Amino acid sequence: MNAQELAEKLNGVAYRNEVTDELEKQAKADGLVIVFGASDDLMEFRGAIYDEVGAWEGGSAFVTKDGLIENECAEGDDCPYFKKQMEKAQEIEAVWCPEDEGEVFASWWIQSEIPHHNFDVVDGDELYCRGLVFSLAEVKAKN
Repeated sequence: MNAQELAEKLNGVAYRNEVTDELEKQAKADGLVIVFGASDDLMEFRGAIYDEVGAWEGGSAFVTKDGLIENECAEGDDCPYFKKQMEKAQEIEAVWCPEDEGEVFASWWIQSEIPHHNFDVVDGDELYCRGLVFSLAEVKAKN
């Protein structure tokens, strides 16, 4: 399965039932990552990456072809390994309560410059989150 096919299968899923075990296993086997917002403070990753990133009022995560980058450096440390990883990383941003002409239209909007395909998570008949699916193989170094 490719990212577009997976996004099509996910489109319209219900909040709190975003990814079935079967789709998660298939995504992992195919090197695909599913990203969506949850609650009011989390960016969730499923498939080839299984993790969550704190995103209270929005936030960013950084990925390379090898997966999610964890910043384990203490503030003020030089951290050459982390800096080197960031040179190869691309950002995924979780926007909290995105607006269009002043009107909030969802709880979450996940966006990135990584080539991806979007899917919608709904809560009842309202848009809860616009998530995305991408292939780890598509992640490119910034430089």
